[in-house]
Amino acid sequence: MNASLEPCNALLLDNQLCFALHSTSLLMTKTYKPLLQKLGLTYPQYLAMLVLWETDGLTVSEISARLLTDPGSVTPLLKRLEAEGLLKRIRTKADERVVELHLSDKGRALHEQAKALPGCILKSAGLPLEQLDEIKQALVTLRKHLRQSLDTD
Repeated sequence: MNASLEPCNALLLDNQLCFALHSTSLLMTKTYKPLLQKLGLTYPQYLAMLVLWETDGLTVSEISARLLTDPGSVTPLLKRLEAEGLLKRIRTKADERVVELHLSDKGRALHEQAKALPGCILKSAGLPLEQLDEIKQALVTLRKHLRQSLDTD
């Protein structure tokens, strides 16, 4: 084969950081799925509940900022969590356009059941906790740099 026709190694799928992140994210979500089904949650709902378990009483905007998404996409998800009885959406008296989310008793009780999930994920990952923490820290740093790059463009 003519060397000029060989594919550029930089453009091979398996050499793409984006694909490594994407495919790992897909498999992580698939790993969580049966665990979350037992709790009656989808993965995006679980992420929202994690935010509220960490800090109850946040606004829709604060939750969407924490999840790096827009309020319009998180609002239907939060409404479904409210319909399931896991949280209450309360309009603030100071500004009725602002909605705060508060965990219900059922939402707080679900937190206790969810505490087993990290151990299940650790087992599925098959890596020592220290190595997983290094990977997570590297991803957090990458996310920070990508965000800064987007903010300066």
